[in-house]
Formats: sequence, structure tokens, C-alpha cells
Amino acid sequence: MAVDPSARKAGAARSDVAPATPLTTPPAISLRIAAITWLTGWLVGNIGGIAVISVAGYSGKKEGTFPVWLEAASVLALWAPQIAALVVVSYRCATGHPFTDYSFAFRPIDLVGIPIGVLSQLVLLRLVYWPLQSGWPGTFSSKHLEQNAHDLYDKAHGFWLVVLVAVIVVGAPLVEESVYRGLLQGAARRRLNDVIAVVLVAAFFALIHFRPVEYPGLFAFGLVVGFCAFSTNRLGMGIVTHMAFNATALALVAH
Repeated sequence: MAVDPSARKAGAARSDVAPATPLTTPPAISLRIAAITWLTGWLVGNIGGIAVISVAGYSGKKEGTFPVWLEAASVLALWAPQIAALVVVSYRCATGHPFTDYSFAFRPIDLVGIPIGVLSQLVLLRLVYWPLQSGWPGTFSSKHLEQNAHDLYDKAHGFWLVVLVAVIVVGAPLVEESVYRGLLQGAARRRLNDVIAVVLVAAFFALIHFRPVEYPGLFAFGLVVGFCAFSTNRLGMGIVTHMAFNATALALVAH
């Protein structure tokens, strides 16, 4: 029986073969493709961030000395290729609808993420670091843990404080949850055990921040947002949790 090529391209099932996968089940992005997508976006983004810093004349200077506008510009240069990579892979390897492919959806129940994020910052992190601060008070002191946030907040004023809040409280959760839970954890769950997938992506999420003193807390929080994505099968609750977590951190250093 002849089949019109356009019908085959659209996913139409042939009558002489087994039924096609239901259209409600989107094509899956493999773990290999997800890893390549992440690596490509991350490498190109870092090159872009370095280029922005170099053009601004801050090449070779310590990151903490960058003005807020440069911090924001370099972060946007880092994020843009990652977002572009997600969109390209969605169109080439999945449904072509990124929100569907990465489970980017919200429900009213996701507002539960607000207390989860606040408690993660105020309670979970303290529980994680309490034994570490007892054993290694110099390494895991509150001063070291809050240094990065303090450096950012102390140099932001007026309009640039609004920009800082937008980047940390809104931008970072949206991008990071899409990349780490939407892309990587989603692909890992299709290949590995669910619990293993959540743990591995949480560990990777912590390591890729390249701030060793924050690894324990980032890993613990990665487990929290990873479980949010796993339990709801969408990113909404994790994004809200991440936003509340970051907002609470800023509020603490502002206080």
C-alpha cells in the first residue's frame, strides 16, 4: 500500500504495521542527546560570557569585582545559548513544543513551592551545614557561605538592585530548572531509576556551580527541586521553590 510521504512525516500510522505511538505521547529526548545539548549550551554560553567580560575590559579580574551590569550581561550571555539549545533540540528531536518536551507547566498547587523554598533556605541548609560547621568552622563559616550573595547585593543600588533581583529570583530558577530538571533529569528518568536520576542530577547541579563550600547545600536543594519535578511530572513547583529559595537568600543578606 502506498503511503503519502507527508502523512508519514506527520506521524500517521500505516495500516499494515503495528499502531503508532499515540500522539499524546511526545517523542523522548535520549540521555545522550540531553548530555550533548547541555554541554553545547554550557560551552557556548561560557565562551559568550568570557567574551562579554573581555570586551568590557574586565578580563583577568576577580569575578567579585565586576559591576552589577557586567554580572547581568555575562549571565545573559551564558543563558542565551542554553535556552537556544533547548529549543533547537525540541524541534529536531522531539515534538517541537519546548514547554511540552521539558514539562514546563504550572498549576495552583505549585504555590506550595513558596514555603518549601523558604524552609529549604532557613531550615534545610542549617541542618546540612550544622555538622560541617562544627567540624570545620573556618571552611564552612556563615561568612564564607554568604560571601557570594553579599558581594552581589552590596554593589547593587536603585535600578541595578531591581536587575539583580530579576536575575537571581526570576531568571536563574527559570533557566536552571529547565536545563537541569526539564532536560537532564527528564532524560535520566527515561533511562535510569527515578531515584538515581534525581540524585545524579542534583549532584551534577551542585558541582557545576564550581563553589565547593556550597556543594553540600546545593546538592541538598537539588534533591528538593528534583523531587518536586519527579512528584508532579512538571517544572512549575520546582521553579516556584527555586524562586522562593533565592529570594530568601537575598532577603537574609539584605537584613
